[in-house]
Amino acid sequence: MKISHSKLKGCVIIEPRVFGDDRGFFLETFQAVRYEQEAGIDLPFVQDNHSRSARGVLRGLHFQKTKPQGKLVRVVRGEVYDVAVDIRKGSATFGEWEGVILSEDNKKQFWVPPGFAHGFVVLSDTADFEYKCTDYYDPSDEGSILWSDPDLNIPWPIANPALSTKDENAKRLVDLRL
Repeated sequence: MKISHSKLKGCVIIEPRVFGDDRGFFLETFQAVRYEQEAGIDLPFVQDNHSRSARGVLRGLHFQKTKPQGKLVRVVRGEVYDVAVDIRKGSATFGEWEGVILSEDNKKQFWVPPGFAHGFVVLSDTADFEYKCTDYYDPSDEGSILWSDPDLNIPWPIANPALSTKDENAKRLVDLRL
């Protein structure tokens, strides 16, 4: 597999080795020893999630306040623009973000370590988004940063995304007590 380190310490873009021919393809989406040795992912995964969204749906920027989750994310159908924002106190890159296109065609994965907010917007008609988490989701511990926070200045490729009420009412990073 090919590993690309992001400008945000700990965030990694993974391009798995794909074996394909006219019958289809095969790839390993996770193998604990290899991902630890080659990508530095050494946390155990405790939960797998799958979401399906339509074109223009933006989910995020979400995080857990006291029980941060690391997420190994990928798209199995469609295409998304995926974003991680560093919200680690004292980090040299606090408030900086990294974005990557994930799709069923490029088969890339994005490792978003604990301490980052995460979100994505769907660029295809639909997208199936799967991710492994290093901690359990706790609705009483969740937080959200406004997707259009002017201080972050993320160049989302869609101007007027479809948002949940929670994401519409999210706060700017500067207004959060992290």
